[in-house]
Amino acid sequence: MKQFWLIVWLMLGSLLPPLGHALPPMQLFVDITPPGGVLTLPAGTYAGPVVINRPITIEGKDEVTLDGEGVGTVLTIKSDNVIVRGLHIINSGDSHDKVDAGLLLAADHALVENLQIDNVLFGIHLQQANENIIRNNSITSRGEQSSLRGEGIRLWYSKGNLMEGNQIAHVRDVLFTNSSDNRFVGNTIEQSRIGMEFIFSPGNTVENNTLIRNISGIVVLYSNEVVIRNNKLLNMPDATSSALAVKGSSQVRIEGNEIVRCAVGLTANTPTHPENALYLNNNRFAYNDVAMYFYGEKGGHIVHGNRFISNIIPVAVSAASSALDNDWRGNYWDDYEGFDRDQDGVGDTPHSIYLYSDRLWMDRPMVRFFRGSPVLEVVDFIERLAPFSPPDLILSDPTPRIH
Repeated sequence: MKQFWLIVWLMLGSLLPPLGHALPPMQLFVDITPPGGVLTLPAGTYAGPVVINRPITIEGKDEVTLDGEGVGTVLTIKSDNVIVRGLHIINSGDSHDKVDAGLLLAADHALVENLQIDNVLFGIHLQQANENIIRNNSITSRGEQSSLRGEGIRLWYSKGNLMEGNQIAHVRDVLFTNSSDNRFVGNTIEQSRIGMEFIFSPGNTVENNTLIRNISGIVVLYSNEVVIRNNKLLNMPDATSSALAVKGSSQVRIEGNEIVRCAVGLTANTPTHPENALYLNNNRFAYNDVAMYFYGEKGGHIVHGNRFISNIIPVAVSAASSALDNDWRGNYWDDYEGFDRDQDGVGDTPHSIYLYSDRLWMDRPMVRFFRGSPVLEVVDFIERLAPFSPPDLILSDPTPRIH
């Protein structure tokens, strides 16, 4: 085998340009690798673009760089059952219309792992690609303005894929469009615009990820039966952002997440039908401006076992009825003023939240400047002490947890 590759190198050497004029094209090595073969390249930098049309394995061993030289997509996989491992992919083109990417995957049952992808527009683009594994890759996009970058991972009409253990930073979004039943597990997304966005993409699972210092966190639009479980969404203080946002989606489960130091923890519209309900269970909302914000005319979501700790506003609404019909049970409220005389861990009286003047800053932009100021504190105290009219009830939790 060593003699075979030596002959190959000698043959290719006669075809390559002199040193100092161009990089050796990786496509030549890919083309002579037989189906089922393993291409292990010597350490160095090779020129792209590369298109893989047969089931092969490329082993870079973290010593091989594939340079797209600023033209188009650097590496394209068009064959099923391809393995690409240990490459450094750099310098894609800069066309948003053509979706110039570090890697385009348009096939099934591929394994893409341990890649370092940087100075590209889009990172990894899955196009009608099913049941692939994208694991332990590092992805960054070029550009200072987040809106001008590309997606770190982009799925289009792709299903059944696993994205696990990837480090994604300085990209625009991670985007799922018309892509169902994928799993996004144990990844980190930071310093990007929208952490993750699902559009018409039902049945996806987002689990054990960390999203930190993004403008927004996870956005679910018209995507049913999405599961968002055991994630950490941290430090998203932009006034227009939300760590979690759900609109027009049914049977979405948001469970066991940590939402800390965000402008708004959760934004959700009220369900128009019972089947449109969200399940918000066992999440921790801490140190946010607003923990949950509901808009619309009528509630109906299931809100059980959550913890509300040191938020400026635990629950905000666009109308007094927006959250009233939600099923609030067994949540922990740090401002609960009742007792637990029988020591069963549940408050003896319901926890109720009313609409007082301390919420004026949410409806009147000019009042936001005075949020938390003595002026609003005095107005709020007077209204609670001697209200001019009965305040509107926002929600009532009949079984608030004490601990």
